[in-house]
Amino acid sequence: MYLGLDLGTSGLRALLVDGGGAPVASLSESYATTHPHPGWSEQDPAVWVAAVDRVLSRMAAERPGDMAQIKGIGVSGHMHGAVCLDDVGTVVRPCILWNDTRSHAEAARLDDAPQVRALSGNIVFPGFTAPKLVWMAAHEPETFARVATVVLPAGYMNFHLTGETFADMSDSAGTSWLDTGARDWSGPLLSAGGMRREQMPRLIEGSEVGGTLRRNLAERWGMRGDVAVVGGAGDNAASACGVGAMREGEGFVSLGTSGVLLTGRDGYAPKPESAVHTFCHAVPGQWYQMGVILAATDSLNWLSRVTGAPPAELSKELGETISGPARLRFLPYLSGERTPHNDARIRGGFLNIEQATDRRAMTQAVMEGVAFALGDCARALGQTGADLHSMLAIGGGAASHFWVETIATVLGVPLDLPEAGDFGAALGAARLAMVGCGAGTVEEIMVRPGVRATVEPVIALAGTYAEAFAAYRATYPAIRDLS
Repeated sequence: MYLGLDLGTSGLRALLVDGGGAPVASLSESYATTHPHPGWSEQDPAVWVAAVDRVLSRMAAERPGDMAQIKGIGVSGHMHGAVCLDDVGTVVRPCILWNDTRSHAEAARLDDAPQVRALSGNIVFPGFTAPKLVWMAAHEPETFARVATVVLPAGYMNFHLTGETFADMSDSAGTSWLDTGARDWSGPLLSAGGMRREQMPRLIEGSEVGGTLRRNLAERWGMRGDVAVVGGAGDNAASACGVGAMREGEGFVSLGTSGVLLTGRDGYAPKPESAVHTFCHAVPGQWYQMGVILAATDSLNWLSRVTGAPPAELSKELGETISGPARLRFLPYLSGERTPHNDARIRGGFLNIEQATDRRAMTQAVMEGVAFALGDCARALGQTGADLHSMLAIGGGAASHFWVETIATVLGVPLDLPEAGDFGAALGAARLAMVGCGAGTVEEIMVRPGVRATVEPVIALAGTYAEAFAAYRATYPAIRDLS
């Protein structure tokens, strides 16, 4: 048996898989995020520790025989968060999360520093880890002085499980401290951010064993013998492992809280100015690239809150099939935007509201706005030479055929819907544990799921959606200075 832990922004999920990689059991535990000030987003790592204990204690009670057979654990985590430890491993302040924008000025300064883009392969976004520490140095100097080690959320869970500080390449590539091409911490990048190499965790590949589960935890959760803990992965790389998006052109559209358009790459081909993320993959010798929008299903959830109608009800009003773009236009910049704008200040809105505008029209505009934002991501990925030829649609939003068909038509690419099953980050983490424990090779274990249906672009409507997309793209420069 193998265990995958997915440490998400809103909760922790544990997935147990058998020796062939088939899911056996899954349990989850939710937790909250705090927002002490506008633009701030924090979590106390103690809530993650409590969540994993509750989940695995329940699993031990419900499936003691399976838990006794666990050989390896992999952890996936939300990226970029700064967990700061002192010299005895105590957390010195709440974790500053990926969607925290307080360090936008520090990010801009780092991004302008010599060699930063060239070495990291990426723009320094406000959500990345390095600018958070620069902000701490300026605004919380006494706390910053106590920082002996900085780990990411998945790395902190690894530390809790094993007592050792290690991190995988895919997660570390989102810090702005890693030389992404060389897959190693960079002296110049660390120096630019006021950090030292000895403050960094040990780097390993995601499929490499980093430590052994603490004996007291193994006994508490009913695990026998030595249980290996592998490097794990950042959440998007873990999701790629879960759906077999490992090589050139293999990728997915993820409609989750944020939106992701991701493809595997066989080589290192950064283009920072496109605002595409170029990160190490979770396995040796591979990279991946993705465009990221900050509000995908979060945009529909926002509309749900203001209308009082559940997201599923809003979606149902649209039916299954598209008939052409709405005149009403929605800009999904509810928390700023990453690809392609790298703009933490921009905010969303509706354009062309009129007397006849109703809830249905607003729902369609929201879905189209997200689709157009993903179209922006596709254009940016195309600038790097990425070929989006084999794409899955995953995430909660993929349950809407209308939404997936809209995206397929905007991108001009068929989107495959996987067979019913579990193909998320928790599965990818478990697969990394399998590889690390010798259950098979990356090629044998990181396989693509079966396809239950393919959603084709509606060719007859491609022209009208292209016109609407062009109008959408013209809107950002027109409103940028109005926010």
